[in-house]
Amino acid sequence: MSKGKVWPPEWKLYKDRYSGIQIRQLTDYSGHSHHLYFTENGWYDGGNKILFCSDRENKTNLFSIDLRTGEITQLTDHRKRFDSLPACLHPDGHYAFFRRNGQIIQLHLDTLAESILYEGPAGFVGGNLNCTADGKYLITTLQEDFSERLHLDLGNGYIGHRELMEAKPKAQILKISVENQDVTAVHEDHNFITHINTSPALPNLVTFCHEGPWHLVDHRIWGLDLATGKVWKIRPRKEYQEKVGHEYWHPDGMHIGYHGFRQNGTAFFGKIRYDNEAEQEVEFAFRNWHAHSYGFEKVVVDGRGSLDKMIIWEQGNNGFSNPKVLCEHRCSFHVQKVHAHPRFSPDGSELLFTSDKNGYGNLYLVDIPENPAALPDFIIE
Repeated sequence: MSKGKVWPPEWKLYKDRYSGIQIRQLTDYSGHSHHLYFTENGWYDGGNKILFCSDRENKTNLFSIDLRTGEITQLTDHRKRFDSLPACLHPDGHYAFFRRNGQIIQLHLDTLAESILYEGPAGFVGGNLNCTADGKYLITTLQEDFSERLHLDLGNGYIGHRELMEAKPKAQILKISVENQDVTAVHEDHNFITHINTSPALPNLVTFCHEGPWHLVDHRIWGLDLATGKVWKIRPRKEYQEKVGHEYWHPDGMHIGYHGFRQNGTAFFGKIRYDNEAEQEVEFAFRNWHAHSYGFEKVVVDGRGSLDKMIIWEQGNNGFSNPKVLCEHRCSFHVQKVHAHPRFSPDGSELLFTSDKNGYGNLYLVDIPENPAALPDFIIE
């Protein structure tokens, strides 16, 4: 049994060849390692540890890394590889929840004890997991399993992505009590529903999305009030086939960040309140995969293709700075496990991302400079 096994530090330090800032490569193993999806906070134990997933010894398990020592602890003991192992942290930082096939498991991060919180019915598949801000409920999705009807390989190149959207599977959003395992279906529809995101401040607020090619879905970002069951559109499309997505909550739990592409291809990042007030958007002139921000003070995007760098903006009294090169990521984005998925730390002082620039996915951590304006300008050549 490997649960509790401690792996020696694998980290190494190097200077980025473009910006000169120091980067910590946290993992170095001949198998993919990646942090949680970028909408999920993985820092716990007072910010001293990060929860992550890794394919080691031909098995997929959850691990934590101690940022003080570099030691890696194996938290679960699965005997097979998984395309994904969706996980999230409880707000108190003592528990994690993860999905193993149809089961949702509660994991005590101190004792590594596991208990089954929920087991889904046959013929359905589950989605990502999120805890409400008060820690009382776990929110997830349940959707008809169309894998026998459609050729699906969503984690490895989005195979069947459009077809599943068009098939409109029956889907539910579930509210599961952490205390007594009671399950309530708070929303039901015939749509490809994913990306459950709970507000980190308001326990009744959730966003979810209608998944599919962004320019073809009926609408991407939806709000849900868990108390009333009310759903509404957030940031409606402004023009034909405009693309908006990769939504996430700001730390205040009131505003939602996102990015997108206008019909002419112009990229932008933005924020909006959950009630569609206080919208603000900023355009930029290159393609990216994802965007994340610390509030709306610092924004980062991962450039695409030959523009394979982390580009950061800082907002001051006169608006946003010119785009600056934080570091290169050189990420292939070939499969979901090796998407860069940049994520700011809870205090905004660090940036975590995954890259397979050395052949396998590994975790990288960057200290955000106190004066990002001193970083080199990003110039499209």
